[in-house]
Amino acid sequence: MESAHALSAPSPWIVRWAPLVAPGAEVLDLACGAGRHARHLAARGCTVVAIDRDAEAIAALATVAGVFTRRADLEGEPWPFAPASFDAVVVANYLHRPLFAPILDALRPGGVLLYETFMVGNERFGRPSNPDFLLRPGELLEVVRGRLEVVAFEQGETATPRAAAVQRICALNGPARRATLG
Repeated sequence: MESAHALSAPSPWIVRWAPLVAPGAEVLDLACGAGRHARHLAARGCTVVAIDRDAEAIAALATVAGVFTRRADLEGEPWPFAPASFDAVVVANYLHRPLFAPILDALRPGGVLLYETFMVGNERFGRPSNPDFLLRPGELLEVVRGRLEVVAFEQGETATPRAAAVQRICALNGPARRATLG
């Protein structure tokens, strides 16, 4: 069983690449849940739109400075944002393939995509196990090919915060910028 801290701590992948997102940036935290990444990025000086269909989950973000919540069913309602709306988009532990194009379109020039979710092989570790919710090998690379510049990509098994098969990408909408990454 995962500890409350593991569930509330931001992903090490998101933390690692967050310095590419400048303070003052406007960020979309898609399917944010309780907002672990929204909190992290707001603490770094970003303005974050945290969107999720679970009103109860996002209610906990109501008092977090720099975070603005929006309840929406991303799978049953039209995409709620105009193209080129955000300096960064963060997606963690969520996959709905019809949103790939709107997610990429939501990035402003120079925008950062930070995406991490489960992939094929995760069924050995538990949920999700439905192939509809598991990326195929190299799928995130294919999604951004010709659209974004890949800064980093990983796929495979991980042991923390729990054993899982994951795929992760950090990509930019335009040329890579130098950043100090801690």
